[in-house]
Amino acid sequence: MTTLTFGARTIGAGEPCYVIAEAGANHNGDLDTAYALIDRAAEAGADAVKFQTYSGHTLYSTKAPRFEYLGELSDEKPHELLERIALPREWQPLLAARCAERGVDFMSSPFDRAAVDELDALDVPALKIASFELVDLPFIEYAAGTGRPLILSTGMATMAEIDEAIGAARRGGDGGVALLQCASLYPSPPHIMHLRTIPAMAASFGVPVGLSDHTEGIHVAPSSIPLGASIIEKHYTLDRTMEGPDHSFAIEPHELADLVSHVRDVEAALGSSVKQGPSPEESEEMYAKARRSVVAAHCIPAGTTITRDMLTVKRPGTGIKPRYIDALVGRVARTDIDYDDIITWELV
Repeated sequence: MTTLTFGARTIGAGEPCYVIAEAGANHNGDLDTAYALIDRAAEAGADAVKFQTYSGHTLYSTKAPRFEYLGELSDEKPHELLERIALPREWQPLLAARCAERGVDFMSSPFDRAAVDELDALDVPALKIASFELVDLPFIEYAAGTGRPLILSTGMATMAEIDEAIGAARRGGDGGVALLQCASLYPSPPHIMHLRTIPAMAASFGVPVGLSDHTEGIHVAPSSIPLGASIIEKHYTLDRTMEGPDHSFAIEPHELADLVSHVRDVEAALGSSVKQGPSPEESEEMYAKARRSVVAAHCIPAGTTITRDMLTVKRPGTGIKPRYIDALVGRVARTDIDYDDIITWELV
């Protein structure tokens, strides 16, 4: 499998998972809120903060039907809603600077060619292409022309469509491609996440694969790590009760911190595929005191020939190992051995 480079980070098998905190439109048109989103993500330990760069009038036809999932916002036509909540493009250099100050990567999903150019000028580490744009092959080819890595989200896509999108990216440039398994429903029920497609896509396409997680809560995303997820993307907000289409299913800052912590714990816990003996931590006490060894079941006077009924097995493990109990039978006690004494070779 190939690896990618996002700035100073290597992305791929054997590397730490790259965690993208998806701010999306949860800035609610307020620059201070956008800054706060960056600050909270940095404090949580995320690797990147990602926004979205679009214009409602270039993204949706004015004839597009309304989305029922938006609930009380569904009276607005899609192009009207998206225009209202769009990230002001003049903010992008300011947000990139704030990310640099806080030590996280700035990213945004471009939805038009002008957005690609703007983000390229800001030297973003990668360009994320949303699931809905995966079938726009000329757009993918244009984005790849920047020479930057592309992260292609694959919600609703068939393997054939993914293959076509990767082909377009490779025709456009040589920055490389990563894929994200995704379910394009907000929120997504766990049963449609199909995490097992992560290793399947990695094997099929030979590129890093991760997860764009729209489920509620934080328990699903870390579960993708043992399956080889190289990237995790998760929507977050300052407060789920805020008004807007993406707040209700997003996680809050303390949950984002827990998510990052869980991801790192799972990575550490995976360890080696080779069965290990006692770790140094275990050997300090548990290995010696909690295992079993041979002890005296009765008092055994010095000079006594030891029989099997004189021996039993108990904790701790500081004496002769139980596997050698039969080797003690027929030996002679060198000294008096009291009941429950731990038997060592020096005693026989």
